Amino acid sequence: MALVMGVDSSTQSCKVVVLDDAGRIVREGRSPHPDGTEVDPEAWWMALRAAIADAGGLGDVDAWAIGGQQHGMVVLDADGRVVRPALLWNDTRSGGAAADLVAELGADALAERTGLVPVASFTITKLRWLRDHEPDNAARVAAVALPHDWLTWRLRGFGPAGESARGPVLEELVTDRSDASGTGYWSPASGEYDRKLLRAALGHDAVLPRVLGPAESVADADGRRVGPGAGDNAGAALGVGAGPGDVIVSIGTSGTVFAVSEKRTVDPTGTVAGFADADGHFLPIVVTLNAARVLDVVARLLGTDHAGLSDLALAAASGAGGLRLEPYFEGERTPNLPDATASLFGMTLASTTRENLARAAVEGMLGGLGAGLAALRDLGVPLERALLIGGAAQSEAVRRIAPEVFGMPVEVPAPGEYVALGAARQAARVLPA
Repeated sequence: MALVMGVDSSTQSCKVVVLDDAGRIVREGRSPHPDGTEVDPEAWWMALRAAIADAGGLGDVDAWAIGGQQHGMVVLDADGRVVRPALLWNDTRSGGAAADLVAELGADALAERTGLVPVASFTITKLRWLRDHEPDNAARVAAVALPHDWLTWRLRGFGPAGESARGPVLEELVTDRSDASGTGYWSPASGEYDRKLLRAALGHDAVLPRVLGPAESVADADGRRVGPGAGDNAGAALGVGAGPGDVIVSIGTSGTVFAVSEKRTVDPTGTVAGFADADGHFLPIVVTLNAARVLDVVARLLGTDHAGLSDLALAAASGAGGLRLEPYFEGERTPNLPDATASLFGMTLASTTRENLARAAVEGMLGGLGAGLAALRDLGVPLERALLIGGAAQSEAVRRIAPEVFGMPVEVPAPGEYVALGAARQAARVLPA
């Protein structure tokens, strides 16, 4: 019996699933990640090893692949050492750098070249921030990787000089189409890096991970086949079995609306990022920074848990009596408002109740995602079936209010570690014949 392992190295934790050749989960493991928007990648490496151990180890696994959070900037020196802690996707300090790149290069041109318009989330803006604010560190950068690229490299046996079995061979970094398409310096149209954009951001050229095709593989130090991996949203699309015409709304740390499309999208407004997927298609996507944590903070404010918040929200009428929450607690990516804060509108003596505040939190969070669905429709992306996944999808209030806000029926698949499952299914593709 062949076994494959899939990994989801997300913002909050590392999850591992091991599947048999019938696609059944036979073992699982998990380990937490530290909080914050700036993290030493070594913490991810330690969590990955702990989660693999929790899942029974790699000894009997025949192939594996890693999915992970997108955009995080992992910069390495010539000896394979991490130059500085990684800046995560939800670190908004590079908002000014994003504006500078757009001013210099033009939103229309950037959208055409890379499928996206830079905002603070994307790797290209973090590299410009590094160049402008930490020039000595920028000068040391010999290679730029994303979290899943770097973890794949480490688990294959590569790493810093003197600390790894296979040495600091930067040219052995690999990635996939989906994660490369979220950097801001890779073209979904050509399948090539745009090194002029890399140099415009970092100030010089650097080694970038080789982009593997959906069915390509490399080997680890023990000869196991290793799939290309995926960005988290593309991994979730694989895991849930999405195809052209499907739109997935994922409500976790971030909120994402993404569709599997046979055609590339170009949106000069930057609302929709024209990513590639992990299966040879495209993955136009809208991302919000404020998702499940909106419910977290309002539940705490009301002195209840998620179930209690759901009950309160369902006890209020649609529209929350005019109470409206603009939930930009961490700034926002879509719309591009990195310095925004949350605001509550429509407060009157009648509207300001616990029930209405709970309802406004759910509607406010879903409203940003509903705007993402509308943006995809405006670009002509076929939306035939909506799938609601992520931790907040387990809220009864979210499930019942979502169709009303989205204006279309919503299916809620059974809970699952869909990113890790997608990575495992990708690993199954590259098993030796």
